[in-house]
Amino acid sequence: MISKAATVAEYLAQLPPDRRDAVETLRTVFRKNLDKNLDEGMLYGMIGYYVPHRLYPAGYHCDPKQPLPFAGIASQKNYLSIYLPCFFGGEEHVRRFQEEWTKTGKKLDMGKSCIRFKRIEDAPLDVIGRAIARMPMKDFIAYYESAIGDMGKPRKKPVAGAKASPARKPAGSGAKKPATPRAASKPARSKTSSGKSSARR
Repeated sequence: MISKAATVAEYLAQLPPDRRDAVETLRTVFRKNLDKNLDEGMLYGMIGYYVPHRLYPAGYHCDPKQPLPFAGIASQKNYLSIYLPCFFGGEEHVRRFQEEWTKTGKKLDMGKSCIRFKRIEDAPLDVIGRAIARMPMKDFIAYYESAIGDMGKPRKKPVAGAKASPARKPAGSGAKKPATPRAASKPARSKTSSGKSSARR
């Protein structure tokens, strides 16, 4: 559920009381542990925390007009969610976060950078706070630039002499379709074709 609110205050005012309280609780945790150089504002329809253009003029590579996203909080239709792009490139951060969450006994519903829970009581706030605090802005920018730098690198070529696994044929691909009477009565025409191959913050 993407909000069209222009400000955080407007976003909060649109929420029902129970959701507003939950989001305010998450905001408190985020703001207490975030790098002080990050800004808060509406970003991609949710409450976002980001590296401002004054500190990182390049902005987000997908849309340089947008600041570089660091984290976010959203009230969805059936659950609350927090978004932590700050995990990208930091495998050790992700592993530690998962381990600490699991030790609390609470269920972890996590995508690549999104964590979902139905009630604020389902989220270990201290674990979330520590995960955010472990990622200073400068470290996040370094991870981010390393990640987008890898996007342009060519894939490794296969080792010489290595045999590629044969491609699997789809089921039924070996069976020949019977020719229709119309197609069988006409002599097959030979065709020739030529073509050129082209190749692709």
